[in-house]
Amino acid sequence: MTAVRRRLFNLTTGQWVTLGMVVIGAVAAYELLNIVIGGQCDAQCVMGTLTQAVRLGTPVALAAYCGVMCERSGVINIGIEGMMLMAAMVGYGVNLYAFLWLKDQGMDPASAGNMARWIALVMGVASAALLALLHGLVSISFRVDQIISGTVINILAVGVTGYFYRQFLAEDIPAGPGTFPPFDIPVLSAIPIIGQIFFQGQKPIVYLMLLLTVVIHFVLFNTQWGLRTLAVGEHPKAADTLGINVIRNRYVNVLIGGLIAGLGGAWFTLEAVDVFNPLMTNGLGFIGLAAMIFGKWSPFGSFLGALIFGAGNSVTATISIFRPDIPSQFPQMLPYVLTII
Repeated sequence: MTAVRRRLFNLTTGQWVTLGMVVIGAVAAYELLNIVIGGQCDAQCVMGTLTQAVRLGTPVALAAYCGVMCERSGVINIGIEGMMLMAAMVGYGVNLYAFLWLKDQGMDPASAGNMARWIALVMGVASAALLALLHGLVSISFRVDQIISGTVINILAVGVTGYFYRQFLAEDIPAGPGTFPPFDIPVLSAIPIIGQIFFQGQKPIVYLMLLLTVVIHFVLFNTQWGLRTLAVGEHPKAADTLGINVIRNRYVNVLIGGLIAGLGGAWFTLEAVDVFNPLMTNGLGFIGLAAMIFGKWSPFGSFLGALIFGAGNSVTATISIFRPDIPSQFPQMLPYVLTII
């Protein structure tokens, strides 16, 4: 507790301003919600809005963590959007066709659906990791400009996913197994308020995102690998002089980042909706980069930035339910306005 208190009171001016903006923004969002919908949002409505904020902030947080892993090792990755889009398409396609194949093998639909979803998650994550390796090969080994490499990854993903969608997923598709079912985390879900928001009724990728927040922070700032990664990102020549393999470190971190981005992409088709549409990631990979910058390239800061964006989306959905007379374009602007601020 003493260490926590010391860190709290040793915050810089900028950190105090950021913390203040978050608190003020949360209060303002709650008041705005009640004003707009005429006080109809009771305690249950507020809890539902907060729970949905965590859910909707998940792909943004995972995109931000991908950026943290890459940029902490000195590799700029703006190809996160493409990696997520590829994972979303592969996840949906594998989920559907694995389910149909498993049913043909005599497996009951419930078991086939459960197995198909996990296979799809693995394959979706792997597809994003392949794009990450391509980005690493081009930008690390061939020394192509990292921004150009990331842009190429995004364009490649749009083309590949669009082609496979038109060829295999656009017409006469049978019903798939659906998305992952929600479940509670034992013990943690019983914690008042916090447990209800974070650990009740969420789905596997949301829980993996929460776990990764802690794991990435610990690995980056408390392990030999993490400290070497920070050294490689800050001063690669000095790190190389000390015997650190800079190239290998960057490749591993870019690969890990790709795996994390794949989780974010799989969220769209394995947790959010059981359908794939071209460009369905809708720029959230870039919003994740904004959350990463907001969070000062740290996992917990990035998580906070993602939650703010998720809260904006959640409030937008609540306003749309209670006040359908308000033009939908205005509430839909809220998450992006919050991101800019």
